[in-house]
Amino acid sequence: MGRSPTYIAVLLAGACAALASGCGSGSGLDAGEPNKTYTVQIAHASFPAKQSIVHPVTMTVAVRNTSSATIPNVSVSVDSFEYTSHYPGLANDKRPIWVVETGPGAIAKPAVPSESVSPPGGAQTAYVNTWTLGPLAPGHTHTFAWHVMPVKSGAYTVHYTVAAGPAGHSRALLADGSIPHGQFRVQITQPPPPTHINPNTGAVEPGSYQSTLSGTS
Repeated sequence: MGRSPTYIAVLLAGACAALASGCGSGSGLDAGEPNKTYTVQIAHASFPAKQSIVHPVTMTVAVRNTSSATIPNVSVSVDSFEYTSHYPGLANDKRPIWVVETGPGAIAKPAVPSESVSPPGGAQTAYVNTWTLGPLAPGHTHTFAWHVMPVKSGAYTVHYTVAAGPAGHSRALLADGSIPHGQFRVQITQPPPPTHINPNTGAVEPGSYQSTLSGTS
């Protein structure tokens, strides 16, 4: 038997009320984020300029609150951990340059014994490539750290942007009024072979890194 439009509407309304995330805007990640501007300082930022495939590295961005009020939910967005592949027939054209093994934030402890597979870190959000570390008091610093694995050789530029909240209502600015952001220029090489034959001497020698890099296409 079919259901009337009124019955269906009541079910949908009840489902929206039951979900913590709610339906529509105004709830969830942006709830309670004030429309306010805060000043910050990028106290430290690092990412190795030379890397090799399958050799893990760490990217770090430390954000200091230089304003007089507590930042509600300091966040960092990274736009360059993946690239767009133009290979035909792909269901998803996004492919990793770096695989995030562990992102910023504490890793939740499971209620029962289990084996973690690439734990993302507790600072991960529903926003694409954005991590948050919660409130940041005046004069204090939050450090974001990504433990990543390079998986594609080439030359890349990694961009990051700091915000006072993931929804964009709370804004972060540097002392000069500019948006806090930065970049890292990185070269990823193929790993060297364990050994190779020296063509000049015929001796077996340890492998060395390539002198040139493959492209990013």
